[in-house]
Amino acid sequence: MTIARLSRHRIFEYASSALLSLSGVVLIALQHPFGWLLLGMTAVCLLGCRHTFAKEMLLLVIAIGILGVTPITTDISVRHILIMGATLSLAVALPYLLSRFVYGDYLVRFRFHHGRAWYHREILYILFTISISYVLLPFFLRTTGSYRYWTVTPGASAILRLFVGTNALGIWDELFFVSTVLGILRRFFPFLFANAVQAVLFTSFLYELGFRGWGWIMIAIFALIQGEVFRQTDSLFFVITIHLCLDFVLFLALIAAHHPDWMPIFVT
Repeated sequence: MTIARLSRHRIFEYASSALLSLSGVVLIALQHPFGWLLLGMTAVCLLGCRHTFAKEMLLLVIAIGILGVTPITTDISVRHILIMGATLSLAVALPYLLSRFVYGDYLVRFRFHHGRAWYHREILYILFTISISYVLLPFFLRTTGSYRYWTVTPGASAILRLFVGTNALGIWDELFFVSTVLGILRRFFPFLFANAVQAVLFTSFLYELGFRGWGWIMIAIFALIQGEVFRQTDSLFFVITIHLCLDFVLFLALIAAHHPDWMPIFVT
């Protein structure tokens, strides 16, 4: 579809989505206050959009604003976990609650099951993800030095908090980026465009969390694939399982990167 064939409303809708993804890059990944201006421009663009689109898109603007004030770091102190956990939970809960109890359209949903057993190819894909993660993640952490963004200190309490933190963030990623962001955008845009927007936001968040260097390429590909897997299965449980398997390898790789003598199990 060419720009000439787009209606005025559709132009504003595409523009607002592009601005939303750009604001995520600047505000979340780069931590630059200019991102607030971009987020404000996104909200202004909604005035030129259809009402049904604007009210749903406003949920995402609010959620990205919440992420903008969230201290996104890998600090595993109890205080930081509680603060970051509270704001991230709000970013997921608020769009859901407004969609259900204020709009009454149930557009934001969390579809955990798809009513059938997993196909063999889906189980094989999980094993494939684990295998790729086993090779790629230790290499990425070592070559970029990104493992330094995480703290791995001796002691059962610290290791447990690292394990819980990495897995909790993995679940949150899928609840927010795939289920909420993609769940809203795919109702109004072609899937490829909607998936690209969620992948940009997904990547921006994990970049700030510690996936630096060329890690953003790896995360962007993973985010795009997760969106496609969710489209095919309509199962949050499945995409979360994939993510948690990857995060478990990340957890082990972080320990191995900080303390090679503790866990010499990786070959890269």
